[in-house]
Amino acid sequence: MLGFGVMKNASKGSPVIFDVTHSLQCRDPFGAASGGRRAQVTELARSGMAIGLAGLFIEAHPDPANARCDGPSALPLDKLEPFLVQMKAIDDLVKSFPELDTSN
Repeated sequence: MLGFGVMKNASKGSPVIFDVTHSLQCRDPFGAASGGRRAQVTELARSGMAIGLAGLFIEAHPDPANARCDGPSALPLDKLEPFLVQMKAIDDLVKSFPELDTSN
């Protein structure tokens, strides 16, 4: 997560979006499709929101096990609404804090 602070500073105020589900893909150099770590979607997304990112890119699918691509890292569609409620709550909380300069 340390790189997000650098990205936010380098963007000069432009929104920084975190591509959560693609970050969790596991490429198989000899396979036809990539694997993934769906179980970590919420954990990684919470971390991104906790540092004040502008938003998240998330792939969701009604049946990730049978998705044509990115299924192993996609969020099940029936989990999307509660997921978004949690992310919004974290975002509201974090953005309610004043900036705290700890550089000196």
